[in-house]
Amino acid sequence: MNQNSELMDIISGNFGWNKARVRCFVNMLIALLITGTVNLTKIARAMPGNAKQESRYRQITRFFANYGIDFDVIALFIFKLFFVNGGMWYLTMDRTNWQWGESDINILTLAIVFKGIAIPIYWELLDKRGNSDTKERIAIVQKFIDQFGKDCIAAILADREFIGNDWFNWLKANSISFVIRVKKSLLTTDSRGKTVSVSTLFRGLKPSEQRVLYGTRMLMGQEVYLSALWLHGGELLVVATDHDPGNSIKTYGFRWQIETLFSCLKGRGFNFEDTHISDPVRIKKLFVLLAIAFCWAHKTGEWRHEQKAIKIKTHGRPAFSLFRYGLDYLVDVLLHLFQKNDLLKFCLDAIKPIKSDLNLIGSFV
Repeated sequence: MNQNSELMDIISGNFGWNKARVRCFVNMLIALLITGTVNLTKIARAMPGNAKQESRYRQITRFFANYGIDFDVIALFIFKLFFVNGGMWYLTMDRTNWQWGESDINILTLAIVFKGIAIPIYWELLDKRGNSDTKERIAIVQKFIDQFGKDCIAAILADREFIGNDWFNWLKANSISFVIRVKKSLLTTDSRGKTVSVSTLFRGLKPSEQRVLYGTRMLMGQEVYLSALWLHGGELLVVATDHDPGNSIKTYGFRWQIETLFSCLKGRGFNFEDTHISDPVRIKKLFVLLAIAFCWAHKTGEWRHEQKAIKIKTHGRPAFSLFRYGLDYLVDVLLHLFQKNDLLKFCLDAIKPIKSDLNLIGSFV
């Protein structure tokens, strides 16, 4: 089996690109998996084909410079790899950022919680350093709603930078539940309506102890429920939600999965920060390549885990993540295709969208 032909058919059938464009993308995808870096020179060096390395490099630069990408099409493809219509999912939002020369690379990402990691669905480059604003957050969530609807959102999970009266107001006005960490220094109200700091409500908590306030409090102009956990490191974790405060701390814990995603896109997987691209439009396109590579590796890991379960270490945690398990297996097959060509079929099956009318079970975790 030609390692490119069926993969090209999958990409072409879902993205609607012409043959030359699909071939370039597939070759970059294979090279990214093998090299583990977004450095374009190294990708060009590893790309399959008979063209000279200089020609392969020019193909790559033309791809990012000249081709437009419909990101809704990409989002739908990724969604269908893991999920089916009719379910409900936690969305998690965060930024990943770094500096290249004098350029600030700042990417706002919206992802779906899934089996210990987050699946990237939409991402936007921010033309500034630092936090996103309410307008930017609303815009990226609205993209998801326009594509998949609002009823499939169980809640939005986010860290302390994703707060604000206008943001909370928009979420509540649109009946979108949220579980968001807040700063302990913010002002709120106690049970008698007196203005106090958030930390005052949770005074006396001991390490690992949790306290849930079942009455609503005013915070940034909105009525919310507050819960807190005193972390082992001596830090107070306070979470605001619009509903079900008893489970808010546990639910907020799923937010960490987007941090795991970022680590896979960076040092634990594809070294995103190695890119010398600083143009926001091209970086957004490059993210597509990483997202598809990540999803293919993770799906391969899921399949591989079904065939041969990942070992559990003595501390109770798995020896590998599904992503790493799949990535190592996928790269091994690609590098030894002559001997393992029969195994490529199973890897390619992993990157085909799910065809099912059944609700996904266990999609929250």
